[in-house]
Amino acid sequence: MTTIDQHVQDLSNGLNGELARLRENESYYDAEHRLKAIGVSVPPEMRALLAQVGWPRTYLSSIEERASLGGFRMAGSSEADERLWSWWQANFLDVKSGPAHTDALMHGRAYATISSPDEDDPFSDPESPVIQVESPLHMYAEIDQRTERVRRAFRPYVDPAKPGEDRGTLYLPDRNVYLVDGPGGWKVEGEDVHDLGVPLVVQLTNRYKTTELYGRSEITPELRSVTDAAARIMMDMQAAAELMAVPQRLLFGVAQEALAANPDDPASVIEAYFARIVAIEDSDAHAMQFAAAELMNFVNVLQELAKQAATYTGLPPQYLSFSSENPASAEAIRSSESRLVKKTERFCKLMGGGWEQVMRVAMLLMDGSISSEARRMEAIWEDPATPTYAAKADAVSKLVAGGIIPVERARIDLGYSEVEREQMRKWDQENPTSQLSAILGTGMPKIPSAMVDSSEKDQAA
Repeated sequence: MTTIDQHVQDLSNGLNGELARLRENESYYDAEHRLKAIGVSVPPEMRALLAQVGWPRTYLSSIEERASLGGFRMAGSSEADERLWSWWQANFLDVKSGPAHTDALMHGRAYATISSPDEDDPFSDPESPVIQVESPLHMYAEIDQRTERVRRAFRPYVDPAKPGEDRGTLYLPDRNVYLVDGPGGWKVEGEDVHDLGVPLVVQLTNRYKTTELYGRSEITPELRSVTDAAARIMMDMQAAAELMAVPQRLLFGVAQEALAANPDDPASVIEAYFARIVAIEDSDAHAMQFAAAELMNFVNVLQELAKQAATYTGLPPQYLSFSSENPASAEAIRSSESRLVKKTERFCKLMGGGWEQVMRVAMLLMDGSISSEARRMEAIWEDPATPTYAAKADAVSKLVAGGIIPVERARIDLGYSEVEREQMRKWDQENPTSQLSAILGTGMPKIPSAMVDSSEKDQAA
């Protein structure tokens, strides 16, 4: 039987082994200074000119901004489940899910923990479980290869009320163990036994292959390479601009000290150099000027690198600020975003599976069981595409008029929330026309075609 110390040791080793890679992912996302981005041959004096390129952040943010969850629907139901959505809102997951999705894109995974309602928290809903999101920088979970679910997890932390003490929570299938690190190792400070058979932790995984149980970062090696190359090119462009973008003037027959305000001060001589004046002592005094350096070659290289980044990521040209052959029309813009939209839809499916599992574990904690409908739960995502509101309204109006979809489906497609649709249904019931339709039959009374034809003839006349 595995002891508490062995659990903590195994999971701590897994976390520490991943930290270097995770921090590198974070450095690319945050566009922080990276020595390998500029190479070992670059003099230290030029490293201050390194420009940070934020293509990874642009890519990840473009996907995260389009991934918006709108509810959960049980199997066999046409409406979103109000109870699960109330749990989502009570835990502010409409706000917290964004950073969790960003972590999943950045590192390949994020975590969600579930616990019983906190009776001591005045802001906690006593009818809702407590759901928190965790970064893989601060938590590690071991995944079962057969079930692809969390087998055990550990989250170390420092209590602000007790600085200097390392604490941690160990998540096991039958209980949560609260630990404190002391001179003799980790000591059990308390535990919460639930006997549910699963740890109260769910991994939100972003992956490309079935073998990647711990997810894969969207900041791929090829995106890193073009990002580093762009950083070096921008640094070289700045160096060229500093030294050669402004025409340099030569004065023959004039000593450098004669140009300085204080000949004994080396700094004033350097100021003359930065003023693009180079003095050379010569008996034949005359002046000349070098032509300024052309910087368009750097711009062309940067545009080519941006095109390579667009190839790897599927970002539209306008996102990376380079021109394309497409005309600047609404249809062309939507066409250029098709690959990004499809990528977001795939990401939503992956995250939807994780959030569905979060809700199942929450139901198991609150109700003691999972209903058959909940086992086939569906996460409802908003449309990641960016059509205009007028275009969507025109499309759904034609579908409703043609009898292809009902009005309720049209309201869902237009992005109205469950609360807004419920209010609309009440307004429909209060509408006299709707009340008349309910009395007469299943739908609105139809006007005979003969009346329509005669009416059109009268208008024509």
